[in-house]
Amino acid sequence: MVAMFVSSLQNIAIRFIYENYAVLEIVIIRSLIALPCTLLFLRFEGNKTLPHTTRPLLQIWRGLLLFIAYTTYFMGLVAIPLADASAIRYSSPLFLTFFSVVILGEMVGLRRWLGLAVGFVGVLLVVRPGSAYFNIGAIFVLVTTISYALSAIITRRLKTTDSSASMAYYSTLVYLVAALILGPLMAFIGGVSTQTQPSLVFLLRAWAMPTLADFGVITALGLIWATGTYLVAQAYSLAQASIAAPFEYTALPINVLWGFLLWHEIPTITTWLGAILTIASGMYILYRDILSKSTVLVTTD
Repeated sequence: MVAMFVSSLQNIAIRFIYENYAVLEIVIIRSLIALPCTLLFLRFEGNKTLPHTTRPLLQIWRGLLLFIAYTTYFMGLVAIPLADASAIRYSSPLFLTFFSVVILGEMVGLRRWLGLAVGFVGVLLVVRPGSAYFNIGAIFVLVTTISYALSAIITRRLKTTDSSASMAYYSTLVYLVAALILGPLMAFIGGVSTQTQPSLVFLLRAWAMPTLADFGVITALGLIWATGTYLVAQAYSLAQASIAAPFEYTALPINVLWGFLLWHEIPTITTWLGAILTIASGMYILYRDILSKSTVLVTTD
């Protein structure tokens, strides 16, 4: 829950500075600030050596998925209301359950499949494809949701061998390398692009030297990223994914509040309905998961 509040501060910072900078420029500076912070978390866990991993390929995949997740989230965030972005973004437990079946081979009964179907209907109500209210920013946030759910699956695999601090370090390192490779390319394309859609403008905008105040904001983003990444990795390491994931729903009311207080955004009835279906579905899936595990324990005894 603390991780979700910390992450919500990131949304505010991006909203305040996005009109002057490119998203990958922000990401690179943020990652340069965050990287040494992850080493402090390593020390906090009692490890005085440099981070190491026995599963580098999984760490790279996790870092790339988080790079896609957060970059597309920032791109979507500048184009749609905070409430809409949060309602889509925090449907990730639904995708997490789906990928747990497809990738990990977990067994899910008919009732949980029905719960998933209801949740995805909720997502469609928020995204509203084909309607006059559709915004491509919603698609970027949907990509975020899928990428984040896949990264959570990998986090569960890594937790048996790697510490939360090591995961935070490697994800930040991979994030930085990916941004350094793609950043100049996007800036070059932006120089000849005539895009007006806010998400794509944010991606392709020419780089600019940050003001002192904006550099302070981006520095804060780095601290928020390092802390949030560590806390999320810690949550998924200490608890089952099906238990940790629903706590991410607390970010929805937090972001709705920020949107209302800072930008006077009021969620539409359709957004509320979609969010309620999504959250209710996720909580029902959690309930069925706990119930099925309890049944197994009783049967075993």
